[in-house]
Amino acid sequence: MTILDAQGRLFGRISLLDIGAALIILMVIVGVFFYPGAGGSVAQMGIDTKPIEVDVMVRGLTVSNPDDLYETLSTAESTNIIIRNQPYGQVGIQSVERLPRSTAVPQPDGSVESFPDPRPELNYTIDMLITLTGDAQMTDNGPVFGNNKVKIGTQIELEGELYDFYTSVVGVRILEE
Repeated sequence: MTILDAQGRLFGRISLLDIGAALIILMVIVGVFFYPGAGGSVAQMGIDTKPIEVDVMVRGLTVSNPDDLYETLSTAESTNIIIRNQPYGQVGIQSVERLPRSTAVPQPDGSVESFPDPRPELNYTIDMLITLTGDAQMTDNGPVFGNNKVKIGTQIELEGELYDFYTSVVGVRILEE
């Protein structure tokens, strides 16, 4: 019995082409799963990242229990954010400030004073200023979370275990390390 017959089979049973294809598939599997590489894309190499603080304002969020939501956010260390329908991941929550609901009341002398809003439906709404922290890539056009620029006016969606709402960026501060 010959090792290689006229049709290119080893011992008359296994084709050399089948063996070659199996070896290529095995090398690809080893390359993908056991040697993943350095991580990150080549496009991100050498991009400067700096810590930033982003202030977002929540206005008129309707909640059945505003105190519980405020407590949940102020005790949480992080939250997930979504910018322009692109999930970014987690960022830290540095502070949560509850803003008062007030109304302008004209006075008899023609001046205007601010008083707490007495409307009962406002017991189910909350206004907050939330400061988020994270590392952003610094580009010529400003800070970037993921592939999205973070500027004043940008809509950001905050998502947690029990909440999911939109906010608007009202301040961005680039911190020096």
